[in-house]
Amino acid sequence: MATVPLSVPSIKGLRFSSLTLRRSQMSYSKPLVVKAATVIAPKYTSIKPVGNRVLVKIKSGEDKTTGGLYLPTTAQKKSQEGEVVAIGDGITIGSTKVDISVQEGNKVVYSKYAGTELEFDGTNHLLLKEDDIIGILESDDIKDLKPLGDRVLIKVAEAEEKTSGGLILTEQAKQRPSVGTVVAVGPGSLDEDGKRKPIDISPGSTVMYSKYAGSEFKGADGTDYIALRVSDVMAVLSS
Repeated sequence: MATVPLSVPSIKGLRFSSLTLRRSQMSYSKPLVVKAATVIAPKYTSIKPVGNRVLVKIKSGEDKTTGGLYLPTTAQKKSQEGEVVAIGDGITIGSTKVDISVQEGNKVVYSKYAGTELEFDGTNHLLLKEDDIIGILESDDIKDLKPLGDRVLIKVAEAEEKTSGGLILTEQAKQRPSVGTVVAVGPGSLDEDGKRKPIDISPGSTVMYSKYAGSEFKGADGTDYIALRVSDVMAVLSS
């Protein structure tokens, strides 16, 4: 690792040896990269998505904690929820016309970093592909999510409280579970003819899934859920 020699002058007859600092000990300020939304000029009064794209009005993030404290903008959680305000005409696969699976007015949940952010009519929107929409919210609780495409909604199993030897685990030591119960499944992905391929996992199944796959959510009662693609399900467990 490169070093930087620094010479320190003597003070009132006291002489200091030269100092050597490693570059890792020197602080450098890194530029902050901010992804700004594309601003749509006021002269444009409507947006019509093309093909399989959908325009979603983003739900505002929480600006307060449950205790009523206001959160700074940097601490507010990035929203993954919004309302569909416009849809494309769908796509054609082979000889099959495939319509968009969502309708205007649907409340939806989408992948965290999907789409292009737009500022339109003074409000933040997201223009994204239909495949980036995780599911339709049929209530304010994620447990009632209706998954789309090849996605499944899983209720995450609780972490083990003790080791096999009986030692009680602290919150930090508890292993992140990758097992849960399937709550709902989507209609399946499209094949080369534009037909749906049904998912071969049923609600109620206990499954093991890839540890870092999918999008995590909290239910209204604090229960953990995860929505992921069926390809991230590794096994069905039985007792």
